[in-house]
Formats: sequence, C-alpha cells, structure tokens
Amino acid sequence: MIRFEKATKVYPDGTKAVHTMDLEIKKGEFFVFIGPSGCGKTTTMKMINRLIDASDGKVLIQGKNVRDYDIHELRWNIGYVLQQIALFPHMTIEQNISIVPELKNWKADKVKQRVDELLDMVGLDPETYRNRKPSELSGGQQQRIGVVRALAADPDIILMDEPFSALDPISREKLQRDIADLQKRIRKTIVFVTHDMQEALALGDRVAIMKDGEIIQVDTPDALVEHPANEFVKEFIGSRAVPERRIRQTKIGDLAHAFQPAPAGFTEPCIAHETSVSKAVELLKGNPALAVEKDGVIIGVVTAELMMEYLAEQLGMEGVQ
Repeated sequence: MIRFEKATKVYPDGTKAVHTMDLEIKKGEFFVFIGPSGCGKTTTMKMINRLIDASDGKVLIQGKNVRDYDIHELRWNIGYVLQQIALFPHMTIEQNISIVPELKNWKADKVKQRVDELLDMVGLDPETYRNRKPSELSGGQQQRIGVVRALAADPDIILMDEPFSALDPISREKLQRDIADLQKRIRKTIVFVTHDMQEALALGDRVAIMKDGEIIQVDTPDALVEHPANEFVKEFIGSRAVPERRIRQTKIGDLAHAFQPAPAGFTEPCIAHETSVSKAVELLKGNPALAVEKDGVIIGVVTAELMMEYLAEQLGMEGVQ
C-alpha cells in the first residue's frame, strides 16, 4: 500500500531527519511510528502526503511515486488528523465535515447522508450535533469530528499526527478505544504518530520505533514487549509497558475469583463480564461497586477496593492514587 524505498530527508541546514528508510505499510494496517522527540517520525509521515518532500529515494502509494500524483488529488485522497484539531470555528459541524466531499463535487444529498453516517459512527447524534459550532463541543467531541472529517471522502489512507495528546487521560483512553473499534469496522490504512508507548502498543498492528532518523525495530506490540531488538528499545518501552498492556487486555470476568457475592436485591449498576478492566476502573470512579453479569446472571460484585488492589499488584506499586 505505502512503501518507502531508501527515502531520505535532509533539511537545508544539513539536518538529516530521515535516513534511507526502507519500509512497507500494508493495506488495512494500523501502523504506528514512535520515538524520542526529533527522531523523524512526523517527517516520515508527512512525506506520504508530500507536506514534506523526500530529498532522495522514493515514497510510493499503490506502486506509484507520490511525486507523480497531482498534489491536490493526492491530498484529497488521504485523510489527515492533527493534534491541533483545526476545525473552522465559523462553520457548523456539518460544514466542517463536508469540505472535501464538496471539493470533490459530491451531490448535496450524498454529502448530507455521509455526514449523518459519520456522526452516527462515532456516537454523536446527527440531529443534535449537525448544526452546532465547534465551540459548543468538548475537546473529545471536537477530536471525534476531526477524525470523521478525515474520513468524509472515504479515503484509503488516514494519517494521524499525535491526535489525542492534548486531551485529558480519560478522554484520551476513550478515544483510543473508539478509534480501535472504528478501525475494526472500516479497515482503512492508518499511519499514526505518537510519543506515548502505551498508546502505540494499544493501537498498532505493527509499531516502528525510531531513533535519529532510523527505524530501530518494526514489530507487533507483543513482539516488541517480549523481544526488544536492543537495550534502547527495551528502555524506550519501559518497565511498566508489560503490566499496563496486560491491564488493557484483561476483562473484568478474568478476576471473577476475587468477586464478592452479590447480596439479595443488589441494585448497583451492572457491567458485562467481558468489560475491560480499564473501563471498569473508569465506571468505579462514580460507584462504590458494580455488579458483573454473564449470560443474564449476576456472577458477583466488583468493588473499587478490589480494583485498586489489582492495579497495585500488576504495577508493582505500594498503592494506586
């Protein structure tokens, strides 16, 4: 789908941002670049849609050099989501989402249908949000609009440049789950840049760890954690990566051995046994306990105390604040 052949970027001051990169990103893959500041990850991404041109080598999409595409056609067919959401403040949500489809001369009824479809896709009721302005939305809602605007003209490729880094931790984790669920449905080729290792491991089908303009290791999240290529990769992933990844993957039903029995007439909120531990922790912030249901039967009660003990044990901490 996307291929780098000895792609290099040298800036006029002599800074070599990307060194002879050879890499292929597969169709439908969620591919993540991560590395220290200045490692070349954002430069690499921007070479895909020619916001930055390679100094040497090639970047190809579907076997065709990006330099051989009409620049406007190239960018119209690649969605782009930034950390700075950059919604037009004077436009409604519908107008913001419609920009590229209208530039591509879609008919009005098709544009409206697409806007409604996309808003539904990210859990925002079209009747409620279509005519609102960006200032009337929360940060997480605005970022959802940024994502669906990138999807509006149904591009094959989506570039996402640290899109969630400005959000609070709860909104950020919620959007990470949402984008992972969305990708399962739409199967776009997503190229994602982040500086957050937990985000990279949670989202990526494969992750490229970069340093000084070079890729040090490309692998699946599990392979990176279990088989780091060298000490730099091991240290960059960090000692907390394994337990935190385990927490993300654990379902509340996996902790059934520690549940309290549900007393008769227990009326606390109920969650399904396949709910993630991360989601349960979020819900327990507003509830002292939650009933856990499996196949229509309450199998026990999970408490905030149990969750704190579990997290402390997994993270090797004395306690969790």
